[in-house]
Amino acid sequence: MNYLEFYKNSIENPESFWLSQAKQLDWYKLPKNCLSKDTNDYYQWFEDGELNLSYLSIDKHINDGYGNDNAIIYDSPVTNTKRAITYNELKEEVSRLAGGLKNLGIEKGDTVIIYMPMIPQALFAMLACARIGAIHSVVFGGFAPHELAIRIDDCKPKAIITATCGIEIKRIIPYKPFVDEAIKQASHKPNQVVIFDRGIDVERTQKTYDIDYQELISNSKPANPVPVKATHPSYILYTSGTTGKPKGIIRDTGGYATALKFSMKYIYGVDEGDVFWAASDVGWVVGHSYIVYGPLLNRNTTILFEGKPIKTPDASTFWRVISEHQVKVMFTAPTAIRAIKKEDHDGDFINKYDLSCLKYQFLAGERCDVATLTWTKNHLKVPVIDHWWQTESGWPMLANMVGVELQDVKPGSAGMPVCGYDIVILDEHGEEVSAGVEGYVAVKLPLPPGTLMNLWGNPERFKAGYLKRFPGYYFSGDGGYKDEDGYVFITGRVDDIINVAGHRLSTAEMEEVVASHKDVAECAVFGIHCEIKGQKPLGLIVLKSQDADNEATITSEVIQDVRHEIGAVASFKEVLVVKRLPKTRSGKILRKLLRQMADDLSFNVPSTIDDADIITEIQTVYKSNQIGIHKD
Repeated sequence: MNYLEFYKNSIENPESFWLSQAKQLDWYKLPKNCLSKDTNDYYQWFEDGELNLSYLSIDKHINDGYGNDNAIIYDSPVTNTKRAITYNELKEEVSRLAGGLKNLGIEKGDTVIIYMPMIPQALFAMLACARIGAIHSVVFGGFAPHELAIRIDDCKPKAIITATCGIEIKRIIPYKPFVDEAIKQASHKPNQVVIFDRGIDVERTQKTYDIDYQELISNSKPANPVPVKATHPSYILYTSGTTGKPKGIIRDTGGYATALKFSMKYIYGVDEGDVFWAASDVGWVVGHSYIVYGPLLNRNTTILFEGKPIKTPDASTFWRVISEHQVKVMFTAPTAIRAIKKEDHDGDFINKYDLSCLKYQFLAGERCDVATLTWTKNHLKVPVIDHWWQTESGWPMLANMVGVELQDVKPGSAGMPVCGYDIVILDEHGEEVSAGVEGYVAVKLPLPPGTLMNLWGNPERFKAGYLKRFPGYYFSGDGGYKDEDGYVFITGRVDDIINVAGHRLSTAEMEEVVASHKDVAECAVFGIHCEIKGQKPLGLIVLKSQDADNEATITSEVIQDVRHEIGAVASFKEVLVVKRLPKTRSGKILRKLLRQMADDLSFNVPSTIDDADIITEIQTVYKSNQIGIHKD
């Protein structure tokens, strides 16, 4: 199959293209009306169709004779637990929990917050909600009570499903006390809190709203799937907003199922029955789409991994999981690869495992630097595919569609547009720019199935944030450019473009050069205030080995590398060595926070930060180097 012909058909004939893909699903009522508009004058897909995500993910495969196949493999190095769960077992767990939720008075259209660690019960809860038409909102396990309270007040859940605790390498996270505190802070009070006891002694206070998970399912009858409209919200997933208030992305059901089924075959190149592993978390969009719904819709065995890429027990963990469970396609963030690379630079651990089962390694979640891409390809000896998408899109927007046609990989590019995404690069006036010219990355409407429907309870914010900037287009918030061959290069969020004395420069491009230095493990480059030039770049680097004697030499070499590759116009003169960089739990470096701190501006430590102690460390480095708004 030819990619360009396939893609062109999806853009020129979107309704017939996606209707043919929708027919790959087992609908209760097959849609006839493919594309329409809602009351907000925004596009929606398959409005007259009816289906159920839980049925498609479980019952369909049992009915087809695959009930004894593995649906989930739970691998938890932090608890030394491994468990295979068949489709038959999954149905028993999910249908009983769904029945229990119905007994609690939860009905189609009600909201439920799921606040759990990476354990099978988190997946059971998501699928149980989908089974009865309840709208789930998964909140990343371990989020601070204040952040959980904000989400409680926004989506007003009837119930919360949680666990007694989360388990990390060196600490226990007390989930239940966090939930109690969040409910205390929130104006909205959920009726019940369903608690899965992990069997670890943690401090907890019994509340009148508490319900034991095991008792609930033991006393309930299995619930059958409830048909819902294709446009029925399947879930709400919160993403950070510029105002500080999280945005509740609403995902539909029919378009989402269609897009995910399509993506498993044509983007990731997996067949039914293959083992697929997305090393993410169900609290993020990757977990929703490619730990839970995508693989299960496609009858793939999905890996549910509770651990880290390093220190569980070492940097060999990923390769053990791939080899042991015969993973065909894996998906992780470049951050995870860089962490492994730092611990095992020569890839010695990789050589200890038979990875012949692995066909493709996908990377996403942040911009992948060339050094990381090259290291991964050289050591895994399989195609390494960088691809790009967002919480809002729900599935990839740019990729090398290996299930259609494996194309050449261009380091630095996330590939070509995926079917359905008419991606253009616009200037600030909304005019399309020429090849090689950087601008704003936008997608011509309508977006394909599976993308965001709206923002929960805030349609005006939805329009203002995504549709107003360039009428007729969805604005991604990212900058980038296309080359002559149609490959798209994402240069980062538009606020990563800095203006140095009138020159628009990409800090991501500078970061690429810094990351290529042989002694640099990780880095961040961002613009800070300059009284003379308006802005100037500042680089922070983490070294592969903490050799204080060589720090001055390395920073000098890094500065010269940028000067050589980009030129003196970049005005790249300051590089600071730090022990680590602040990141979200999904691995994204918090560049905006680093910039605010450097400019001595007020800032809020985001709830998504992996380790808040890093902030103090960075502030100390800034202070000792006199970094601040009044220094040039």
